[in-house]
Amino acid sequence: MAGHSQTLYRQWLVLQMIPRAPRKVTAREIVERLHAEGQDATKRTVERDLIALSTLFPLVTDERAKPYGWSFDHASPGFSLPGMSPLQAIVLRLARSHLGRLLPAHLDEALQPYFRQADQVLIGVVHDGHRFDWDRHVAVVDPTQPLLPPDIDGAVLETIHVALDCGKRLHLTYESRSQQKVLHYTVNSLGLVYRGTVGYLVATIAPYDDPRQLALHRIRAAELLDETALHPADFDLHAYARSGAFGFLDEGPIELVLRMQRPAAQHLYETPLSTDQRIEDDGPDHVRIRATVNLTSQLRWWILGFGGQVECIAPDQLREQMCSTIQAAGILYAPG
Repeated sequence: MAGHSQTLYRQWLVLQMIPRAPRKVTAREIVERLHAEGQDATKRTVERDLIALSTLFPLVTDERAKPYGWSFDHASPGFSLPGMSPLQAIVLRLARSHLGRLLPAHLDEALQPYFRQADQVLIGVVHDGHRFDWDRHVAVVDPTQPLLPPDIDGAVLETIHVALDCGKRLHLTYESRSQQKVLHYTVNSLGLVYRGTVGYLVATIAPYDDPRQLALHRIRAAELLDETALHPADFDLHAYARSGAFGFLDEGPIELVLRMQRPAAQHLYETPLSTDQRIEDDGPDHVRIRATVNLTSQLRWWILGFGGQVECIAPDQLREQMCSTIQAAGILYAPG
């Protein structure tokens, strides 16, 4: 019975891999995909499966040239097969682990059956005597000091998601950190941007049309209004997020020149600061880095994080700021 079930499961996977004509797939390609799913099968086994399945399903084979290709007949009615392969289950589980906060709150309940099915599929799959447990083999490490995420009101987040989905305005009760008081805004939601553990609602505040950033954890209440949200005609959320707006105090592009100890600069060979970055020798123990970057608070924090391993050479404005910051820190840490 177990062998019959295994055959049935393998053939179900094979059917999932066959495209509609004129696209086609070979038996060898199916074998490779089955191996990726944790299934051991030979080319001969797959060929027998294909011949057997072609008596029940509208499968056709292109025998004009070897290797032969298999397809669903282009005129056959469309249909879908319920179920989930291990590879699909892995993708869903990773998506839930690492992208969960990006999913719309009002769709989360609808997605839960798929997440549960993914867990069930991976529990039951065994390959070469081992569980098909991909989570044990993948880990994510935060390159910065990890911070606990702030608390966000679930009802507030769900209301914001609905407003974005249906294009409606919101009335927000917002606790301003800079003004140290509670404010009330009518906003046009433009999108959500996550910077590390902190999420921001990008919106225009009526009657103005310049984008603002509102921290999600400081929104105390959100009311969906029966008013159509107004968006700047040329606004692009992804371009806005890439513009440096979330680097804080973005002062535009600069020609950065750094003198770094060789070990500290090693990672910049593989992950450069910019597309025009250049690294030149500067003595036996140092290199000189040149790159066009935006002058932001984030850049300042990055440079300061290297301590005595880096010296800011240019521009003069940034060098002076680094000197002032380091001198102030020296005073704090000076012996009493």
